[in-house]
Amino acid sequence: MAITSVPPGHPSPARAAIGQAVAARLDADPRMQRLPSDAIQAWRCPGFLDDANCDWLVAMIEANRRPSTLLTDKGTNANRTSDSCDMDRHADGVRQIDEYIAASLGIAPANGETMQGQRYAPAQHFRAHHDYFHEGESYWPRMRATGGQRTWTAMIYLNDVEEGGATWFPLGGVRAVPRKGMALIWNNMAVDGSPNTATLHEGMPVVEGVKYIVTKWFREEPWAAARA
Repeated sequence: MAITSVPPGHPSPARAAIGQAVAARLDADPRMQRLPSDAIQAWRCPGFLDDANCDWLVAMIEANRRPSTLLTDKGTNANRTSDSCDMDRHADGVRQIDEYIAASLGIAPANGETMQGQRYAPAQHFRAHHDYFHEGESYWPRMRATGGQRTWTAMIYLNDVEEGGATWFPLGGVRAVPRKGMALIWNNMAVDGSPNTATLHEGMPVVEGVKYIVTKWFREEPWAAARA
């Protein structure tokens, strides 16, 4: 997830096919709104989760949160100052939401990492980063062996935020303001299946209130932990 001048990866026909299939599915879903951008593929879906499920996930995050960490060995934890909650993909409730997200994108549930919850208090943020794995980083061999590249991201806002906390894609020209129950979905790959550097995005600092989200990342192949 580090930002570097070295190309992050190579084209992949398999990833390109995944991107085309998911994009077609989202475009055909009347709930989904494609966001205007020439650089990235992104959609939002108001009311993707109902209030009861949002409130339940917020309570789970509050009860199980820990300081967030970074996968890269080239950044510092100052880049990501939120708390995170690792969810049990087999737990009742989590499994159903997990599968609902996967079905909405048309991706096999086994290719999805388990949802991760995040909590941002005032002044907390996640500075500009990519969700895809950079093939030049030390973690790549491990990620390649456990499901490969992250292709798609689905993020759901669990509450309204009084001020701040937007998700901003500075190169894609997209900015999403947190709205309870709204999903934000994007393709981390370019049309040729290579990592799309324009998906650089930032969780902007919360100014007032607390921001809760869940994020689900999808791999190009079945995620190893999902096979357990």
